[in-house]
Amino acid sequence: MGFSPGPMELIIIGMIALLLFGKRLPEVARSLGKGIVEFKKGVSGIEDEVKSASNSSSSYRSRPASDAQEVTTPKFEPPTSEPVAVTDTADGEKSE
Repeated sequence: MGFSPGPMELIIIGMIALLLFGKRLPEVARSLGKGIVEFKKGVSGIEDEVKSASNSSSSYRSRPASDAQEVTTPKFEPPTSEPVAVTDTADGEKSE
């Protein structure tokens, strides 16, 4: 199903890496480690932002109703004048 290298494959990969990078291998490993650390810091920073956002939104929702401002919708007012009949004129325009 999936590829999982055995001990012999890991030795071969290590020898290829040693041939390719040679003396720079410690430097490459160090920069790779720093990259992984920075990535983990970034992921934990995003997780912290998500947690703080969810905590602030849940505290907003859990406020008592007495603190919330009452929202009123405009009331429907029926028209006070009589309806006006609309008729078509000969040129196709409507008049009142």
